[in-house]
Amino acid sequence: MDLNRKRNARTRPESNRLSHEIEDYLKAIYKIVESESPRPATTSAVAAALSVSPASVTSMLKKLHAMKLVRYERYYGVSILPAGRKIALEVIRHHRLLELYLQSALGYSWDRVDAEAERLEHVISEEMEDRIDALLGHPTVDPHGDPIPTKNGVVARPSHRGLTDLSPGETAVVCRVADQDGAKLRYLATLRLVPGARVTVVEKGPFGEPLVVRVGKSRHVLGAELASQVKVRPGASLRRKVRR
Repeated sequence: MDLNRKRNARTRPESNRLSHEIEDYLKAIYKIVESESPRPATTSAVAAALSVSPASVTSMLKKLHAMKLVRYERYYGVSILPAGRKIALEVIRHHRLLELYLQSALGYSWDRVDAEAERLEHVISEEMEDRIDALLGHPTVDPHGDPIPTKNGVVARPSHRGLTDLSPGETAVVCRVADQDGAKLRYLATLRLVPGARVTVVEKGPFGEPLVVRVGKSRHVLGAELASQVKVRPGASLRRKVRR
């Protein structure tokens, strides 16, 4: 009996690791094929998203195809099937609820919540998910403005524009920051360019030159690449259903 217990203790972590790996792959594939700028989920695209080798991706895609979670065709990439989409959306829901809980209840800054939620998203129970959701007042977006899928797998498709799409003199409200890079998020926070902030484009040069924006009484110069990650809703206010 002791030998069996030791054997189970050795094998269980590997089984859990593989399950988490499958969820990570499905989440990455979903984000690639159903993003605002959808593109084919090629082997190289999935490898880049997960920072793994193309050979590892090919091996996993074959497994997911056999499990009827994705449809994989060599040289044509992969599409996600309904069963795989359901799993991906459940993990994304866990992740974004956790991000908001870490920020709202535990005081984490928005540049740190992604890494913490990444560690926890696979292990929380459905009961904990429901309790977090209720505690936060059934929120619809996470700290970065990304939509939180409903328990039934419905994802809102909010209409917004890039900050770089505004013309000089236009004012809008920041509703989302697409980049998860911690250093960039910390920098944007120092400029107060966070969801809910009102921003006005003051100057805009051609051919991807930097933008001059005003947030409150302060003016800031933003490079076009960083500014493109800031999504706005002209003349609107951000409604975030969160209990303060």
